[in-house]
Amino acid sequence: MVAVGLWYGAGVSYRQQTQLHFIDGNLNAQRHRDEILRSIVVPFIRHHHLMFQHDNAQSHVSRICTQFLEAENVFLHGLHTHQTCHPLSMFGMLWIYMYNSMFQLLPISSNFTQPLKRSGRTFHRPQSTAGSTLCKGDVSRCMKQMVVTPDTEELRKHSWSGIPREVRPITWRLLSGYLPVNMERRDLVLKRKRDEYFGFIEQYYHSRTDETYKDTYRQIHIDIPRTNPLIPLFQQPAVQEVFERILFIWAIRHPASGYVQGINDLVTPFFVVFLSEFVEEDVENFDVASLPLDTQRNIEADSFWCMTKLLDGIQDNYTFAQPGIQNKVKALEELVSRIDEDIHNYFKRYEVEYLQFAFRWMNNLLMRELPLRCTIRLWDTYQAEQEGFSHFHLYVCAAFLIEWRKEILSMVDFQGLLMLLQNLPTIHWGNEEVGLLLAEAYRLKYMFADAPNHYKR
Repeated sequence: MVAVGLWYGAGVSYRQQTQLHFIDGNLNAQRHRDEILRSIVVPFIRHHHLMFQHDNAQSHVSRICTQFLEAENVFLHGLHTHQTCHPLSMFGMLWIYMYNSMFQLLPISSNFTQPLKRSGRTFHRPQSTAGSTLCKGDVSRCMKQMVVTPDTEELRKHSWSGIPREVRPITWRLLSGYLPVNMERRDLVLKRKRDEYFGFIEQYYHSRTDETYKDTYRQIHIDIPRTNPLIPLFQQPAVQEVFERILFIWAIRHPASGYVQGINDLVTPFFVVFLSEFVEEDVENFDVASLPLDTQRNIEADSFWCMTKLLDGIQDNYTFAQPGIQNKVKALEELVSRIDEDIHNYFKRYEVEYLQFAFRWMNNLLMRELPLRCTIRLWDTYQAEQEGFSHFHLYVCAAFLIEWRKEILSMVDFQGLLMLLQNLPTIHWGNEEVGLLLAEAYRLKYMFADAPNHYKR
């Protein structure tokens, strides 16, 4: 820890060197934070890389994070920062890496202005939908304490880098706003909301054959079997009936949009996460009908309400002409034109329109591009961000596109480009890739959010 103290001192010294620049407010904030990252954090990581491979890596990480956050408070005190849901500035990036790979720290490029690259190191992590080895030990115990009497902001900070499997269901309920923070009210609210949902079923579900709603129900009925067709769980009749009820009731209660293809995908992460609360084995192959009926009903109702909370924040994606998606695709085009002009010009050269591939990215929140296990990890962060689904997703899409830069620039015609963009090879992705994607998205958000002149040509 002597080295930590030396670097802590270096941070204070650096603050003294740049103090005059901070008087100008946030004008030079980005530049100086990047300088601090390059001159302090990156050398520190390189110097202590081996330390993170020791048996006591978790305690090292905890102590170092504490030292870094203390240093940040010293020499960034008073500096205007954007409101986010996890540790800010360049130390936020360090935090992401430490918790993304608790026992082997991922390497960071010394050039912070370049996209982060995947490590060549092999990581042996479970690839099941339900979680990973990060769900053990101190992180899990800390999260369990938080969900009992949560400080919402602290819960968001700790959730940003991934939520342990055993506390993910209750954490998602809390972060979505479905479950109240007050412990004494939780059981009462859950019972009331679950009863309310099944009241909607009794009141409306019989109308699915009425002339007014039969087209809506027919489209839902067609789309459900197409939802994750390679996962046995979603081919079970009992599960498909649950999804039909959830989507039909949501459509009736939201006439401004009604049911739109793509909404069916948004039920699946909630359903799997809430099912995992009762299943220790492989969720994707579990027979849901073997659960007690009350448990099945609770999973269904909770999935409905949490999906509803999500859609409340992005409903303009699904109203007539889907203006929300149109605007987000346009914003993605403008952002990419600023961060990677080569890719942007390459699309122009071969007449590839962003709508031809990015419409689905926005409509399905990248669920068609990523394995379900990756979507669930991604949604940990989206739930932790104040506007994760509506705003941060734009930067994730930009980072996701740039991830395939080499492959994109190797294509030599329109057909090849479009086939690549619609069938990106992510089948073997896991926590490492998602963590790096989120770190890069955070970097882009940090650089371009609230700075419209930065991504307007």
